Amino acid sequence: MLDAISRLLDWLSNFLAVRKGLLPILGIGLILINLVFQFIPGAGFLAESNLFLHIGAVVSILGIMLAWAL
Repeated sequence: MLDAISRLLDWLSNFLAVRKGLLPILGIGLILINLVFQFIPGAGFLAESNLFLHIGAVVSILGIMLAWAL
């Protein structure tokens, strides 16, 4: 099990080392999706909780930290 996790982290770090801006762009995209949901009537839980806003902010910050480290 630990070997599989180690291989996954190795692959992920090699993948993200070449694509440093992927996670911040993905996070910005999620934030923009949240903006769109704010203007859709009947969006319900997604609009009220700002779910995509929070996930997008976390993904963007994590991406910036990983890009700096790699």
